[in-house]
Amino acid sequence: MKVVVLGAGIVGISSAWFLRQAGHEVEVIDRASGPARETSFANGGQISVSQSEPWAHPATPWQVLKWLPRGDAPLLFRPRIDLQQWRWIAGFLGECRYSRHAANLKAMVALGRYSQQTFSELRQQLAPSYAHRQQGILALLFNRQGVRHAEHACRLLAAQGIRRELISVSEAVAREPALASIAPRLLAATWCESDESGDVHRFSRQLADACVAAGVTFRYQTRINALEPAGGRITRVSITGPDGSYDNVAADAFVLALGSHSPLLLQPLGLRLPVYPLKGYSATVPVLDGSLAPQVSITDESHKLVFSRLDDMLRIAGTAELSGYSSHLNPLRCAALLRRARELFGDACDWQAARFWSGLRPATPGNVPLIGRLRFDNLWLNTGHGTLGWTEGPGSGRALAALLSGQQPALDFPFLRG
Repeated sequence: MKVVVLGAGIVGISSAWFLRQAGHEVEVIDRASGPARETSFANGGQISVSQSEPWAHPATPWQVLKWLPRGDAPLLFRPRIDLQQWRWIAGFLGECRYSRHAANLKAMVALGRYSQQTFSELRQQLAPSYAHRQQGILALLFNRQGVRHAEHACRLLAAQGIRRELISVSEAVAREPALASIAPRLLAATWCESDESGDVHRFSRQLADACVAAGVTFRYQTRINALEPAGGRITRVSITGPDGSYDNVAADAFVLALGSHSPLLLQPLGLRLPVYPLKGYSATVPVLDGSLAPQVSITDESHKLVFSRLDDMLRIAGTAELSGYSSHLNPLRCAALLRRARELFGDACDWQAARFWSGLRPATPGNVPLIGRLRFDNLWLNTGHGTLGWTEGPGSGRALAALLSGQQPALDFPFLRG
C-alpha cells in the first residue's frame, strides 16, 4: 500500500525505512530543508536505555516547586494561558504515583531494548558513520539524595533486565580519567556498560539516504496544512510546496511523526493528543585538550545535563522548559550549560566557540511514547518520545511498520489500538 509519513526526524525516517523494507510505497513530507533538522538535530547524543526513567515521579512536583524562582533551573515551568499546557500538567501529576512510575519505566525499557537491538541490526546492514561509541554511560552523583534515588532506579532497572550499577568515585575515575579533577566533589556514580552514544543528525541523514536508495520519496520545505477525513478514514493530506503551490496527497495510510506539532494537526479532527513540547538546549564546542574532555558519555544527575564526545567536539545538552512552542534561545540557560561544563572539565574545550541550539521535545505526561493506530482506520501515530527520541526512534519505527503491516512487534508495550 502507499503510506505517507509526516515528519522527517529520527522517528519519521526510521518509520519510513522499515515501512519500505516491508514492501510499502512510502513518501515522507516535512517542512524543514532536509532530514532531522529540528528536534533530531543536536540532542545530547546518548542512546541510553538505562536512563529510561520517567520524569513523572512522586518527588518531582516538590523539586519543581523549589526550582520555580530559578531562571536556569533544570526543569523550568512558565505558566501560560494555554489549555493544552494545563491539561498536560494535570496528566503529569497523575503519572507521578509510584504505580504509574513503575509501569511507565517498564514500557520505556522494553522499547529502549528493542530499539537498541534495531540499532545493532541497522549498523550491520548499512554501516553508518555517526561518531558512534559503545563505551557506556556514567551518571555522576553529588549528594546523598541523588545516591538514594540512583539505588532505587538501579533496582527498578535490574527487574527489567538492565544492569546499571552503583560504583565508587575511584571506579568512575578509572573509567573516565577526565573526572579526576572533580573527584573530591563526587559521592558516587552509576555505570551502564550497554549504553551508547552518537550523532543523531548524522545517523538520520544517512538513514534518509538509504531510504532514497531503497525507493522512498521525500518532500522537504513543504508545509503540511491538514488531514482530510471521509468515511472513518483519512483520504489525503493537503500541503503547500516550497514554491507556494497547493497540492493534495492521497494514500492508503498516514503516519504522524511530527513530534510536538502532532497535536496541532489532530485538533481539527476532534482528536486531543497528550503531547506537549519540552524545550531542551544544547551547546556543541570544539575539544582543545583530549585528556581533559570526557571520552565516555556522562550524565550530571544534579543538573540534568548530559555530555557526549562526538569526534573532536563535545555536546552538552539538557534542561527542559514547559513554556509553549517557542524555540527562542534564552541566554541565561545557554550560559548555564557552559558554566557547568567548565566546572566539570576546566579548559578541555574552546568555550568561546560554542554553537547553541534548542529543540522542542514531544513529551507525554508519563514519558511513554504514543505508537499505534488512532480513531481513523488508516491514521497511525509515532510521537511523544520526550528526551529519548534518539534512544527509542529506530525501534519505534520498526514497531510502527510491523503494526501497520498487520504484525505484532516482539516487545511488551502499550501500543495504541484505535
